[in-house]
Amino acid sequence: MKKLFFILLVGLCSTLQAKEKFISVKGKEIVDANGNPFLIKGTNLGNWLVPEGYMFKFKKTNSPSQIHDMISQLVGPAEAADFWATFLENYITVDDIKFLKNTGVNSIRVPFNYKLFTNESYMGISDATRGFDLLDKVIDWCKQEGLYVILDMHCAPGGQTGDNIDDSYGYPFLFENERNQDLAIEIWTKIAKRYAKEPMVIGYDLLNEPVAHYFDTKTLNGLIEPLYRKLTTAIRSVDKNHIIFYGGAQWNTNFTIFSEPFDSKAVYTFHKYGDQPNYASIKRFIEFREKYNVPIYIGETGENTDEWVTEFRGLLEKNNIGWHFWPYKKLDNPKNIISVQLPENYQTIIDYAENNRGSYKEIREIKLNRTEIKATLKQYLENIKFKNCIPNQGYIKALGLNIATPTQTK
Repeated sequence: MKKLFFILLVGLCSTLQAKEKFISVKGKEIVDANGNPFLIKGTNLGNWLVPEGYMFKFKKTNSPSQIHDMISQLVGPAEAADFWATFLENYITVDDIKFLKNTGVNSIRVPFNYKLFTNESYMGISDATRGFDLLDKVIDWCKQEGLYVILDMHCAPGGQTGDNIDDSYGYPFLFENERNQDLAIEIWTKIAKRYAKEPMVIGYDLLNEPVAHYFDTKTLNGLIEPLYRKLTTAIRSVDKNHIIFYGGAQWNTNFTIFSEPFDSKAVYTFHKYGDQPNYASIKRFIEFREKYNVPIYIGETGENTDEWVTEFRGLLEKNNIGWHFWPYKKLDNPKNIISVQLPENYQTIIDYAENNRGSYKEIREIKLNRTEIKATLKQYLENIKFKNCIPNQGYIKALGLNIATPTQTK
C-alpha cells in the first residue's frame, strides 16, 4: 500500500508540475497560466540599459557609445565609469517597480544591449556578467510585485537597425555577418536557458526594429526572417516555455517580411509613433492576425499628447491588442509616466553635446567649467531616483492607470 501511495503521489506531483505555468498563446490570444486572455498593459524601461540621447535632451550625441564618449571628455574615463555605475543603480529601482504596480500595469518591457553579456566595453565597464546581474535584479523585483517581463534585445551584435537606437556603426551589419549572428544566437541561448523556468518572464523580443528604412530594404528585409528562424531554433533547444516576439522591418511596421508562422508560441509585434490614432493605422496588423491566427502586440508607442494617448490606447484595447507604451521615465518631459527634474546648469552639458567634437582641436577649444559640470552630473544622478521624479498625472490617466504617488510605494 505504501508503495502504491508513493507511486500515486509521484504521478500527482508530475501532473501538477506539468501544468502550464507560463503566459502563452492560444489562437489569436495571449493567455495566462489558466488559459484566460491576458491583455498586456505596461511600459518600457527605456534609457536604463540602453541610454538614448534624446532622453538626455541631446540631438547630435544620441547613441549609448556617443554619450559615453562625451561624458568621458567632460570628466575623464574613470569618472565616466563611476557615473554609469550610479546611473544603473539609481535609474530603475524597486521603488519604480512598486510604483508601476500601483498604477495598475501588469508588465514591463526591458530593452538591453547585447554588450552587457560580453566583455566588450559598455557604459565604462567590460563585464560579461553584468547583463544577468541586472536582469536578475529587475525580474526579482517584478516577481515580488506580480509584474511580468518581456526581454528585448534593443542592440544586437553589429547592429540590427543601423541607427542610434542599436548603438551601431550606422548600418545593420548583423544581417550580413555570420560572426555577429552567431554571437546574437549565443547570447539569446544563454538568456533563454537561464530563464527557461521563470514564469514571470513572458518571453523574448528577438530584435528591436530591424533594418531602418534608409537602406536597401529589398535585400536586407529578406534576411530578417531567416535569422529569426535560427534564433528560434537555438532558443527552443533550451526553452520551450516562453513566447517569442517577432518584430517587423522598418521600425517594426512592415509585416510583409513574414511567411507563415513557424513557432507555436509566436507573437508578432509592431511599433507605432506619430500616426493618426485610428483603425486605418493598425488595420494591416489586424489583418495579419486574422490571416495567420496569431496574436499581435504593440511593443512601443506613445510620446504624444494625452489626448492622442487616450484615443490610441482605447483603440488598441477595443481591438484586443496589448501594449507597452514608451518610455516609463524621461528627462523633463510630460509624454511619459514620470519625469526627471532638470538639474541646475544642465544647458551647459546640452551645449557641449551639440558642439562639434570631431577632432581633438575642436574638443580642446570648448571652454569648460569642469567643477560645475561634475556638480550638474551628480545632481542628475540624484534627480533620476524615483523619490525625486514627478508623476505625469495626465499621461497616467490617459493610459487608463491609477494616479499612484511616490508615497504609495513605501
